[in-house]
Amino acid sequence: MASFPLSVNEKLIARSRTVGELLAPTSPFDKKCGRENWTVAFAPDGSYFAWSQGHRIVKLVPWSQCLQNFLLHGTKNVANSVSTRLTRQNSDSGQKNKPCEHIIDCGDIVWSLAFGSSVPEKQSRCVNIEWHRFKFGQDQLLLATGLNNGRIKIWDVYTGKLLLNLMDHTEVVRDLTFAPDGSLILVSASRDKTLRVWDLKDDGNMMKVLRGHQNWVYGCAFSPDSSLLCSVGASKAVFLWDMDKYSMIRKLEGHHNDVVACEFSPDGALLATASYDTRVYVWDPHLGVILMEFGHLFPPPTPIFAGGANDRWVRSVSFSHDGLHIASLADDKMVRFWRIDEEYPVQVAPLNNGLCCTFSTDGSVLAAGTQDGSVYFWATPRQVSSLQHLCRMAIRRVMPTSQVKNLPIPSKVVEFLCYQI
Repeated sequence: MASFPLSVNEKLIARSRTVGELLAPTSPFDKKCGRENWTVAFAPDGSYFAWSQGHRIVKLVPWSQCLQNFLLHGTKNVANSVSTRLTRQNSDSGQKNKPCEHIIDCGDIVWSLAFGSSVPEKQSRCVNIEWHRFKFGQDQLLLATGLNNGRIKIWDVYTGKLLLNLMDHTEVVRDLTFAPDGSLILVSASRDKTLRVWDLKDDGNMMKVLRGHQNWVYGCAFSPDSSLLCSVGASKAVFLWDMDKYSMIRKLEGHHNDVVACEFSPDGALLATASYDTRVYVWDPHLGVILMEFGHLFPPPTPIFAGGANDRWVRSVSFSHDGLHIASLADDKMVRFWRIDEEYPVQVAPLNNGLCCTFSTDGSVLAAGTQDGSVYFWATPRQVSSLQHLCRMAIRRVMPTSQVKNLPIPSKVVEFLCYQI
């Protein structure tokens, strides 16, 4: 990897340890355009890792096997190792529930990926529940792929079989997210300026179109309790939606350029957004206020400079499972790891042409995709959380964050349990 410049404040920051690399296969005749790895994803149970390898291809690998390969063969690993290739209309191959590698040809450039798992007790929201084409069991694991032509394809992860082909968007499907409650409600964000809500337990029926963005929608994310949705897009847009009423709650104001990624903290109390204005903001989504700003350019740019081309566009942001760390990826060839209570990164790592990043399910590894279709992995910071942070996380397991401030307890204790500016 090439060296990269560090600011004065970052010269003493620790480098993250490289865990491994999955390098995309190349040939002399491959076009550079179309090779981009726009998205990486881990299954909710940590069993699989998926990424878009470029040229219509999605690679699915058992995550434990991938880690073992890094330990046995070193960090470098060519991504076209022995695997099962699955075409667009493939039938079952391989045993269900037995983790095995798959290569899936999605038929068009892949812009977004999302894993979804079902909980049988969670009923569909549709009216007609007498007959369905698919009966999703408790062991079901699905992969949704958003394509360049506006289609969304739903795959069975264990078999690689194509289950559903959702067609309603008219432009690129830029992001996908499943409701964490196991309902198999899927939300898609598109360049056609809309978000669409799909019920996969109702054979992929489109339930709702969420309108409000005036330009491209870049990303979307559910809150952990599935009650809220955040969507981000061009023209500084950050919207919060009530997913019970399918209505907009508020627009968050503060960014100076396109907002391209968002993610809620594991307890739902915080929201991180990444923008081309060189900043990551951490919000209290329930109040609509900015609690923390992580800058990627020093000194911070003026609004005019932040609103244009500045060589520090932040491409991606991800919240760790511990709720304490955030990872960001920017155009300055760096990945940064931040604590939510510190101004400067706690660790950094070099990365050329990065496009996306996400933490593993257990938070121990960060995966990042690049323009050449490869993936790089780093060990994440391991730090003991403060008693205050543990208490904040614990109380939000039993009540939503909006109720914490109304608890009949001394004001100092309420203050201790709340995230402050």
